[in-house]
Amino acid sequence: GQGVDEPLSATGFKQADAAGLFLSNVKFTHVFSSDLLRAKQTAATILGKNKFCKDLEIKYDARLRERKYGVAEGRPLTDLKAMAKAAGEQCPSFTPSGGETLDKVRERAKDFFDFLCHLVVELEQKEQDMHAAASRSSEAPEGQSVFPWTNHCSETDGASQRLDANILVVSHGAYMRSWIGYFVSDLNCTLPTDVAKSQLSSVSPNTGVSHFLVKLESGNLLKPEITCVCLHQDSHL
Repeated sequence: GQGVDEPLSATGFKQADAAGLFLSNVKFTHVFSSDLLRAKQTAATILGKNKFCKDLEIKYDARLRERKYGVAEGRPLTDLKAMAKAAGEQCPSFTPSGGETLDKVRERAKDFFDFLCHLVVELEQKEQDMHAAASRSSEAPEGQSVFPWTNHCSETDGASQRLDANILVVSHGAYMRSWIGYFVSDLNCTLPTDVAKSQLSSVSPNTGVSHFLVKLESGNLLKPEITCVCLHQDSHL
């Protein structure tokens, strides 16, 4: 949850190192992280392994925090399940006293995604002059930015190499489950053929990677076209 702001464990740092190596050849334009310590440390570790953007500023945003679990925070998951059972409900729909409902979490996710879409549209508008276009096309970093999952996840048909923005977001399991649910149920996100519906309701493994392509045709913020390239990728663990 939010109230127990513990650092990563030794295992957590190893997982973050593995994710950083996995993503080391991906050139990010922006990095956002939850402002909780475990997410901040994960984001910093991932960037520390990156060949292109070690010095990229990480922006911290409270909208990316884990779901708030109220009286259940800091207690074992079995306690949360027992509370839900006593209330005649089931996890994860159960909201403990002082906790955050799933609707509230989804609203936070929607708000942050809207913010990202506005960010990209503004970025595109600023870069429409010829000088920006020329410098972007002639840019030659110390190697090509490569997505590591292209060969074993759905093909990105090359579009991933021509992104106006490539944004890394580091958050938490229950929050990201709500965000993915919003993509699929509200925005009709296209899923890979090998993704089962059960995966949509499952929590990503620690440092699991999900990749989404978002197209905003003519800057249309109301109808983003979203394609899931891969979901909960964990081959690096």
